[in-house]
Amino acid sequence: MQDLWHDRQVSLCIAAALVAVIAPLLLLFGLKHGVVSQLQSELLDDPRNLEVRMLTSGSYDDHWMTKLREHPEVGFAIGQTRSLNTQANLLKDRQHFLEGIELIPSAPGDPLLNTLDRYPEGARIILSESAARRLDVIEGESLTLAVNRRLDEQLERGHLNVEIAGVLEPARFSRPAAFVDLSLLIELEHFRDGQASPLLGINNGLARDDYPLRYARARVYAKDGDSVQGLVEWLENQRIDTASQLADIENVRTINRVLELVFGVIAVTAIIGCMASMSGAFLANIDRKRREYAVLRLLGFQRPAIATYIAAQVSVLTLIAFVAGLGLFALGSVVFNRALATSHLASGVVSHITPLHAVIALILAFSVGLLVVMVGVIRAYGIQPAESLREA
Repeated sequence: MQDLWHDRQVSLCIAAALVAVIAPLLLLFGLKHGVVSQLQSELLDDPRNLEVRMLTSGSYDDHWMTKLREHPEVGFAIGQTRSLNTQANLLKDRQHFLEGIELIPSAPGDPLLNTLDRYPEGARIILSESAARRLDVIEGESLTLAVNRRLDEQLERGHLNVEIAGVLEPARFSRPAAFVDLSLLIELEHFRDGQASPLLGINNGLARDDYPLRYARARVYAKDGDSVQGLVEWLENQRIDTASQLADIENVRTINRVLELVFGVIAVTAIIGCMASMSGAFLANIDRKRREYAVLRLLGFQRPAIATYIAAQVSVLTLIAFVAGLGLFALGSVVFNRALATSHLASGVVSHITPLHAVIALILAFSVGLLVVMVGVIRAYGIQPAESLREA
């Protein structure tokens, strides 16, 4: 440390060469990581982007639904009835009602409702914000769910009092809709099929048959963004047409790959330049201090001790340079985040690294320093103790 301080101007130049590489690379990587992370977060935090919609109706039994739920790339799946049976009327009073509102089956684990931490059960339903606003209701209030059918040329109206268990924010679901228990949706389908439904207040109709329950389609969500493609392929292999946000997910992956290539090329070029600069500075410093190293050899320092001495100095300079580079990165990140906070291209933090990234960067910086040490040690190994006597 005393030697570094004695040659502080040279030490400063060597450390500055490292800072000139560390700070820009950290800032560049922080931008790359921040932008890609933000794109992925905005894309995947919205569970609708993980949904794989089945466009064609079929006939699927409980065994098929169980197989679907157990698929490793499925995060959530629930059966759906025929499209005509997924609508009903919701009434609060004569001034507040919705006709033909969309009914969506739900259950614990539904990605759309995970922010509420509540799920439909029995006669308890979840309303979307737009539906709750049009009905002028809040959580805890009651509504009447009404459905109509025509049986034997007679118009019949079933109804059920339902309780609002929660209201879903518009960012999660924008259309007027009610999330209901699957058993309630199945009951509505049986009612429309002409069967008796005491739950809806209609006792006349066809007797309930004991035929196996069949679903027309399913609500399916992938486990994560990487699982969407595999899930789409699995469904399409069963000749089920699908629609998903796979193209948007692939766009984010492409951006990530391009940024990784750009960062990699710049990083390799900068590191090579840094190593060349530091190696030149160290070699010049060692040549300038050949007499001092020769005296150390004469006093009994062996070559491994000289190598350790040089490595310790490089490690200290690398650590100082890394701390300075990290500080410059922090200042640069503040500038970027404030400048782009109001931009439509970015919102929030756009440049940041994690503690793990900082540790990896420190290890890489020490690795570069050790490579420079190897060059210096090779030059130092050639210094003989007799040089000090000749120069004396």
